[in-house]
Amino acid sequence: MNAHISSVSDDELHAFVDGQLALERGAAIDDLLQREPALAARVTSWRVQRDGLRQLHFGLLDEPIPAPLLKALGARSARHAAQSVWTRWGGMAAGFAIAFGAGWLVNAQWPLSHGTTLAKAPGPGPAPTGALASREFVHAASVAHAVYAPEKRHPVEVAAAEQQHLVQWLSKRLDRPLKVPDLSSEGYSLVGGRLLPGDEGARAQFMFESATGERVTLYIGALDAAASTFTQSRETGFRFTSEGPVPSFYWVDHGFGYAVAGKLPRDALMKLATVTYRQLS
Repeated sequence: MNAHISSVSDDELHAFVDGQLALERGAAIDDLLQREPALAARVTSWRVQRDGLRQLHFGLLDEPIPAPLLKALGARSARHAAQSVWTRWGGMAAGFAIAFGAGWLVNAQWPLSHGTTLAKAPGPGPAPTGALASREFVHAASVAHAVYAPEKRHPVEVAAAEQQHLVQWLSKRLDRPLKVPDLSSEGYSLVGGRLLPGDEGARAQFMFESATGERVTLYIGALDAAASTFTQSRETGFRFTSEGPVPSFYWVDHGFGYAVAGKLPRDALMKLATVTYRQLS
């Protein structure tokens, strides 16, 4: 086996396919795939399988739970509760005694090392608020791209010729100093930008275009505290999503979300997102 390939585990490759690797590691594996056609073909086959499963079950997670299923589940839970209430009290005293004795024995013979904690099983409940807000943010970025990228006469509010004014204006409206990434190394130049509404205030969209007319957009805006905490706690780099009209790479930095969207192959979009991420971070 090639030494380069042996240095990448299947777990890392699966994380790469799902867009869950840290930025630097993801970029390194992307470079490796350019040099290893066999490995690249393997990763491509995984993506095809993943996309096929997503298409097969598209929208299923957003569907409400059928009422008959909820009713059956409620009835089963009620029966289970009625059956167990008496045995629960009957065995509680013995359980306390066993737990106390076992706990004393373990503490006496095998003390926990400093910092060790017991795992707690997650309880039932809705998805974290931050997860929903992050999903809504990146979906809005995708929709904004789909709406304005095809425009011929009015794709932006302020053209690139007034870049300084554009940046000052959007920075003031978003109450945050903004920068326009230089994507010329990837063959893209700034078209301009516009102001858009968002759940947490104003948002900005910068549009870029290649010599062949292909357009990508950078969408920026504030997320609520729950969303930024949720995203930063789960990610060290950026994530890929195909939800919405066009795919996007997105990340969160100090409460602000960033999404690079475009109708491009994933690898090409990742390169643009990587350049943008490095310049804005």
